[in-house]
Amino acid sequence: MSDKIYNVGLIGVGNIAPQYIKGCALFPEAIKITACSDIDMQRAESFANENGIQAMTVDNMLASPDIDIVINLTIPAVHAEVSLKAIEAGKHVHSEKPLAITKEDGQRIVKAAAEKGVRVGCAPDTFLGGGGQTARKLIDDGAIGTPIAATAFMLSRGPEPWHPNPFFYYQPGGGPMLDMGPYYMTALVNLMGPVQSVAAVTTRGVPRRVAGHAAIKGQDVPISVDTHYSGTLQFASGATGTAIMSFDIAAHHLPRIEIYGTEGSISVPDPNTFKGPVQLYTLESGEWQDIALTHRDDVGRGIGVADIAKGLQSNQPHRASGELANHVLEIMLAFDESSSEHKHITIESQPERPAALPVNI
Repeated sequence: MSDKIYNVGLIGVGNIAPQYIKGCALFPEAIKITACSDIDMQRAESFANENGIQAMTVDNMLASPDIDIVINLTIPAVHAEVSLKAIEAGKHVHSEKPLAITKEDGQRIVKAAAEKGVRVGCAPDTFLGGGGQTARKLIDDGAIGTPIAATAFMLSRGPEPWHPNPFFYYQPGGGPMLDMGPYYMTALVNLMGPVQSVAAVTTRGVPRRVAGHAAIKGQDVPISVDTHYSGTLQFASGATGTAIMSFDIAAHHLPRIEIYGTEGSISVPDPNTFKGPVQLYTLESGEWQDIALTHRDDVGRGIGVADIAKGLQSNQPHRASGELANHVLEIMLAFDESSSEHKHITIESQPERPAALPVNI
């Protein structure tokens, strides 16, 4: 067991970066953010001054022997390019979701990391929060018997009414599946195990989108991706899942995630958070009951980075792994492939379900 503290550099200091500063600070025994970079170095220097870290160019960061782990917070379209450069430089990498935007690039990242002997992690790490881990423990403890089905629904009207830069959400690498699907698909794999096949239909329900944010109000938002994804998952365990990810829905009453077993059901909280509530219904109780969380919910984005470092310290696998993220990417891309080819798509990658966190961790 090593007590090494791993120095971390951020590449990209956009809207999500402050959450990583806050979240990583919760694990001083494992990681410390010491540097940042951005395509706009003036913005990087400003961010560095605000957070007491060093601003560096990307090349200098990748060349620095003082940086152990790189957090890749660039836009989805360049996730693969940046991660591969960091891997080649011998850095461990944690990427924002998705791991890549093509199946081939996802596979390249996992292969490159294995060949280089470095670790790759990827968001979301929200499944490591109190809500996701409590639901996982209930399933592992047999609270609902054998899981036989799951549902996952993310339904909204899309981000263009409020977002200051909604355009990339409707370009390759965006859309409801690659944007929000990682939270839901990762949560499902954590709870149910890997997915074996996907059958889906995808559409574009709204022909024209107009920006609503004051800075760009009235501008057309071009649409180059489908915006409504509906499909069925076949898990390797034999269980089935139903998933809808949509930017076309004004309002609904559907749950976010529910797991159904032979002896009961679990209501799983928003997978885009680390918190509860978790509810359990059993045939014995005959009613829904609130379940006290068995794991910490005072964590944030960065717990996955800390898990990489702790895995290195203890020589154990980390949970929000590149293999998991690559599997989730393959699942998400299979929705489009299934819809366009009108057939079931077999998921080639079959990683182990990530290990559950110990209770109260």
